[in-house]
Amino acid sequence: MSHLTISRRLALAGLVLAGPLAQLASAAPAFAQDSVDAKFTAFLDAAFDEAIALSPETMTALGLKTDYGKLDDYTDAGADRALALSEDQLKRMKAGFSFDKLGPQSQISWRLFEQSVEQAREGVKWRDHFYQATTNGSPAGDIPVFLINNHRVDGIGDAEAYVSRIRETRRVMVEVSAGIRESADRGVVAPAFTFAPVEGDARNVLKGAPFTAGEDTAVWADFKAKVGKLSVPQGDKDRLLAEGKAALTGPFREGYEHFLAAQKAVQPLARGNNGAWALPDGQAYYAYRLKTSTTTAMTAGEIHQLGLKNLERIQGEMRVIMGKIGFTGSLQDFFRTVKTDPKYQYPNTPEGKARYLADANGFIAQVMAKAPQYFKRLPKAPLEVRAVEEWRQETASVAFYNRPTPDGSRPGIFYVNLADMTQVLKPQIEGIAYHEGAPGHHFQIALSQELESLPKSRKFAFYGAYLEGWGLYAERLGKEMGFYIDPINDFGRLSLEAWRAVRLITDSGMHAMKWSREKAIDFFRENSMLSERDIVKEIERYLCNPGQATSYMVGQQKILMLRDKAKTALGAKFDIRGFHEVVLENGALPLDVLEQQVDGYIAGAK
Repeated sequence: MSHLTISRRLALAGLVLAGPLAQLASAAPAFAQDSVDAKFTAFLDAAFDEAIALSPETMTALGLKTDYGKLDDYTDAGADRALALSEDQLKRMKAGFSFDKLGPQSQISWRLFEQSVEQAREGVKWRDHFYQATTNGSPAGDIPVFLINNHRVDGIGDAEAYVSRIRETRRVMVEVSAGIRESADRGVVAPAFTFAPVEGDARNVLKGAPFTAGEDTAVWADFKAKVGKLSVPQGDKDRLLAEGKAALTGPFREGYEHFLAAQKAVQPLARGNNGAWALPDGQAYYAYRLKTSTTTAMTAGEIHQLGLKNLERIQGEMRVIMGKIGFTGSLQDFFRTVKTDPKYQYPNTPEGKARYLADANGFIAQVMAKAPQYFKRLPKAPLEVRAVEEWRQETASVAFYNRPTPDGSRPGIFYVNLADMTQVLKPQIEGIAYHEGAPGHHFQIALSQELESLPKSRKFAFYGAYLEGWGLYAERLGKEMGFYIDPINDFGRLSLEAWRAVRLITDSGMHAMKWSREKAIDFFRENSMLSERDIVKEIERYLCNPGQATSYMVGQQKILMLRDKAKTALGAKFDIRGFHEVVLENGALPLDVLEQQVDGYIAGAK
């Protein structure tokens, strides 16, 4: 459900599953200033700074203004430079430090760094397999979102950097377009269904002033608003606006035309709507994506069976709630009732959208009030709930979280796609709010950035199974905190969990077992309470991002297993706040390393 913005080059470098690591007794400790561990952390922080220096967009996302007028390098040569830097850093790390002389936390950091380079090497083989423009997002939408949400304008220089980035868009679009064509030459083309919505969203960016008649486009409106707030002479404002307008109507629009031309050129080469199995070396590629998404060695068949097992359990719990409510029909009959009864929907009006946002904020507020009973530390960063901007609704996920900046200049943002309120179900809002907001991604991601004792590479690490596993765990934790008071909302929670079980089944079905898009949609319709629009968007998302959807339930099941393990071992000594501390306050981790953390917590508590 979540969408976490990461530089493509850094994402391809990735982080891989770790091997046997030293156990940790508790949350990350602070190191003595002159210790070997402190020096090692300083080395890793310098390495992180070197790596993000290759990505102006990442630096801006983290609140820095270095290379503020530039966008990233979207070429293979840029990715090669990032890998070469990582290889050099790995050599320097091994030459300058001894693994055996480091403490447990530093040994984990060593292993994670080492294995991130290993994954980057492996990722080179598959970088042509990553679709650059799909219904999951494309640079045509990503760049405007980046400028609007991340580029602050605090003075004339910042505004000039904004204009520079508008101009830079042409280069980026040319590079992306070249990549799309090169991948197509190697037999990798996005599924056929992606082309129309990607084109539609790209053209929406150019619809309105200053490109055509009508209301200001999103980027132009944002730039005008940010310049308008500056305390500078009107002459400077007029100059900046003229330069911004010229950059948009010139190089910016030219870049979009390059992109649209590339999409049009490769569209006839799309081979239907098949899964990864239809790509060159598709089975090996899917195995790689499963490994990176779950940080486990689970096969497609094992993931498929895990989904079937949990779906059966969840549907049994659903039938119990149906009995409490007094519904006597089948599970599918109740799905249809909830999806069509107006009392379970908001009006498809601005007022209905505002009510959704207000309700989501209300659910988050009740978590925040009770959270100290379940967590030792809460994130300092504020959390906002926002509707996805209209111009990117067709390529935005159902709901997702954007991390805050470490300096507090941008809050954590829980985005929700409210394109069609007739497709939004009230019973699911509570669970979604807990997943994307509190105690879900915000408690996890914002808090990680605030942990002073961790190296930067761990504060901002991305492991899908850990991140999304926690989000799904947080939905269930809401029930344990005393929420979901209305049984229909608890049914909605179970429907969200069933959604993740169905993800395991349909993702492995489409990419390893040659299920068609239509078969996957039918299975989803039969076994979930999602709206028709969201079912189609989900299946299309999985087709465009193989393996990612499997991370949620694999991670959740691991966290629940570890909590049960700790409860059994500690009995009356078990403390939910201590368990959550060890899960959250060491940054994102592969699942096997997380288990070693919990084992250390159990040993220490005993």
